[in-house]
Amino acid sequence: MEKRLWTRQDLIVAINLYCKLPFGKLHKDNPEIIMLANLLGRTPSSVAWKLVNFASFDPSLKARGIKGASNASNLDKRIWNEFYNNWELLSYESEKLFAKLKNKSIEQEINVPESELRKGKVREQLIKARVNQSFFRSCILAAYNSTCCITGLKNPICLIASHIAPWASDEKNRLNPRNGLCLNSLHDKAFEAGLITITPYYTIKISSILKKDKGQKAVKDYFYAYDNQSIILPSRFLPDPDFLNHHNNERFIK
Repeated sequence: MEKRLWTRQDLIVAINLYCKLPFGKLHKDNPEIIMLANLLGRTPSSVAWKLVNFASFDPSLKARGIKGASNASNLDKRIWNEFYNNWELLSYESEKLFAKLKNKSIEQEINVPESELRKGKVREQLIKARVNQSFFRSCILAAYNSTCCITGLKNPICLIASHIAPWASDEKNRLNPRNGLCLNSLHDKAFEAGLITITPYYTIKISSILKKDKGQKAVKDYFYAYDNQSIILPSRFLPDPDFLNHHNNERFIK
């Protein structure tokens, strides 16, 4: 069973899962790895090993001194680079391939009611947007272990996969996990409005507007208490300092 070579499609689906699993769960006993192994006709060990191979290419892990496996193939590297340099296209392709392996349509996989879908190009755009948003959220929550990077809140219902560079203004990096932060809904709103920022050195700053209101208990507890504190760093996909620098200079209300 393991003699079959890994194909481009196999690898794209494997990278999809790599992005959506917390780094500490890339092992053969993980139910999601077992599920993918069954879909691909491989052993859980071989799938887990392939995911660890991808870690050797991950620049965020390299920055932390984590090397990953050392026996990745040239095809592994080529497909990783293809995915990593075109998140918008490859994320959607990988989600469609995953759905196909499960004998589902992409509409069924993302559970969009037919009543919400229209025909033609509008339908396609809506489905793609839903799929991509779901993929981005899964990547960010996995990277941060479903933890708000400011407060440490761990309830997924209250967490947002926030974009540093806005979805509407940077199409190329819409799905780039390094353009994401895991924030609770309150701090997500404040970040979007420029009331708080995170520096390229991963330090939280609050705006002068909030500082004027520090006498309010809510402002003191939910904002001022975190000023100049470091965020909780993700296990991978560290926020890109260039994106953070742009937020500091262009969107943050100093």
